[in-house]
Amino acid sequence: MRRTPALIVGGGPAGASAAIVLARAGLPHLLVERARETGDALCGGFLSWRTLDSLASLGIDPQALGPARVTRVRLLAGDKVVEASLPRRAHAVSRRHLDRLLLARAEAAGAAIERGVTVKTIESRAARLADGTEIAADALFLASGKHDIRGLARPESARGKDPTLGLRVRLGPSPALDRMIGDAIELHLFDRGYAGIVLQEDGTANLCMAVHRSRLTEAGDPERLLDALGCELPSLGERLAWRVAGGGIDAVANIPYGWRAQRGEAGLFRLGDQAGVIPSLAGEGMGIAIASGIRAAGAYATGGAPAAMVFQQRLARDLFRPIGVAGLIRDGAESPRIARTVLPIARAAPFLIEIVARLTRIGHDRAGA
Repeated sequence: MRRTPALIVGGGPAGASAAIVLARAGLPHLLVERARETGDALCGGFLSWRTLDSLASLGIDPQALGPARVTRVRLLAGDKVVEASLPRRAHAVSRRHLDRLLLARAEAAGAAIERGVTVKTIESRAARLADGTEIAADALFLASGKHDIRGLARPESARGKDPTLGLRVRLGPSPALDRMIGDAIELHLFDRGYAGIVLQEDGTANLCMAVHRSRLTEAGDPERLLDALGCELPSLGERLAWRVAGGGIDAVANIPYGWRAQRGEAGLFRLGDQAGVIPSLAGEGMGIAIASGIRAAGAYATGGAPAAMVFQQRLARDLFRPIGVAGLIRDGAESPRIARTVLPIARAAPFLIEIVARLTRIGHDRAGA
């Protein structure tokens, strides 16, 4: 059995952020990531102004993220469209590019990283790998994103009776698509789901969709669902016309939106989606991942493995408002009747959108949360 004082499971934004902080502090650790090469994860794409502040604290220059600035949010429901300015400029970036930047920063800081390592189960702070070997640690940083690991899986009850699935397709690049979307992040609202679209640093647009299983079941399969939505929502159909040929549809099942890890365990730091799952329409999933990684590593640097319990309780408290507000907005967005009633109000008072945007943010330090 191998041993390490601190084991980080997952090399996405949460795990890489924790590794950067631990490496800077000179604390021995090991980050294991199952992918040998950095891929393009399904979620992500939008980085709020708070997230940019967190990245800056890690030494990531916003200029390195590419040219895709985001200054507006655009809501579309049926034939109604509402647009408002964001409180501060945000950014859009592919997960492939973001993850590469963060892991490179971690390596430059001296982080110990092993790739192509799959953790199958975790028990008593020991991770059993796919090859049968084990790595034991005093402190475990669980940063596996939406993927649960046996032994520390989130509860089945968190998924609900009609669970949500995530779908992602890539659009463009195309000058026509650039003109449609511009410097906005779009939210297309429909019955039992919504789709977010934003242009990224490589000129393509990332379309991420959260849809209840019942809606997908009615359509038959993801391709038929996209076809149906393209007909139901002409604006969404115009954008879907620019799907990358042969690009396929990425999917993840049973996303437990609204769940939070409210109780801590000695030596276990839950990060990102393993700590709390905010509805994706808030655009703060990456913010929570990065902020939780920074906070957890800081807590460990100060108080060691026992600091995990207080860290988790404080993070759960700080996530209560963003996740709660995003959940209320999601409930309304997935009801066409409510969405079409609320949008004219938002058009008359666009500052309401700005207030919601502020209420669903989290910072990397408690003062900024």
